[in-house]
Amino acid sequence: MKTKEKKSSKTDISIPELTTLILQSMHGYDEVDDHTFREIIADCINQSEKCADLPLEEKRHLATTLFNRMRRLDILQALMDDPQVTEIMVNGPDHIFFEKSGRLFPSDLRFESRENLEQLILHFFSSANRPLNEAFPIADLRLPDGSRANAVLPPVAPDGPIFTIRKFTGIRPDIHSLIKSGFITKEAAIYLSHSVISKKTIFLCGGTGSGKTTFLNVLSGFIPKSERVVTIEDSAELSLQGVANLVRLESRLPGPDGHGGVDIGQLIRTALRMRPDRVVVGEVRGSEAADMLHALHTGHPGSLCTGHANSCYEMLDRLVTMVMAGSTLPYDAVIRQIAMGVDIIVHITRGKDGKRFIDEISEMRPLEDNRFQIENIYIYKEETGLAKC
Repeated sequence: MKTKEKKSSKTDISIPELTTLILQSMHGYDEVDDHTFREIIADCINQSEKCADLPLEEKRHLATTLFNRMRRLDILQALMDDPQVTEIMVNGPDHIFFEKSGRLFPSDLRFESRENLEQLILHFFSSANRPLNEAFPIADLRLPDGSRANAVLPPVAPDGPIFTIRKFTGIRPDIHSLIKSGFITKEAAIYLSHSVISKKTIFLCGGTGSGKTTFLNVLSGFIPKSERVVTIEDSAELSLQGVANLVRLESRLPGPDGHGGVDIGQLIRTALRMRPDRVVVGEVRGSEAADMLHALHTGHPGSLCTGHANSCYEMLDRLVTMVMAGSTLPYDAVIRQIAMGVDIIVHITRGKDGKRFIDEISEMRPLEDNRFQIENIYIYKEETGLAKC
């Protein structure tokens, strides 16, 4: 379905013309909320002689198209409004894909031009005061509903602007629904819930979109309600369940002048002055791992963290690299601190059919010859599923 400017057979009015009329009608307003904006659009359509003969249903469609173009995400809004769509990927104006039920599908939506797509992206990010231009061709943004957006402009993206949205669906599964879906077994769920209650430090790892943050939210439901918890994230996605004494911290990118940035490492150091019982780090991806490790060794066990890795053992190796990037400690000291600070590693994967599930749960064991030793507690096999070793 090629998206084009809406024109009636009885009129030659176009969307750009109506857009100009709407903008002119807004001059007398200091601030226009969505409800008022819809009324302005409807008034402009009704007052336009060229729209006089349009059927009511076509006027409504035109009003929705204008609203989505000027206040929402234009043709992408239909995908945003679909609760089953979890991710939207725009690879230039002519190639749009979306994820549904863990699988990718091509969309028949098309932007009119590369310029039209770029205008949408620039307007979207500028309205949130996020710099995006030739000097800053890559930008991230968190939407008010918790969704995350990423944009990359040419020449970094030579095939046209790239726009990716990971939607926040609002669905918060509990441990029972995860057991029912096959994400985890009942026995493994009991093991991990008891580990959270007993303040074991748990590291969740896996690929992008495997369900790490979702599962971290579920595990947080087992944190005793009397505890004070501080969460630290790049982009606020965590929604801890049942924690009354909760402090949420979010990092901030530097401004256009290069100042004002607040990174994860600074937030971890700040969190330690807030008298937390637990520090929950949404994702560890760099030198802030050294600060997180320091927190684990200063009376704050029971942390929940996530990271990217293809296995439990690989997560430990990556953690060493990240800690050494933010610390002057020698290698031997780093691996000893990790071995003492991390108790359990959980690896989550996504199958070819889009199904997400835990395929490995391991416990840390004492070092041998300065090498990590882990013991598989639960392992996934195709013939048996996730089973205790």
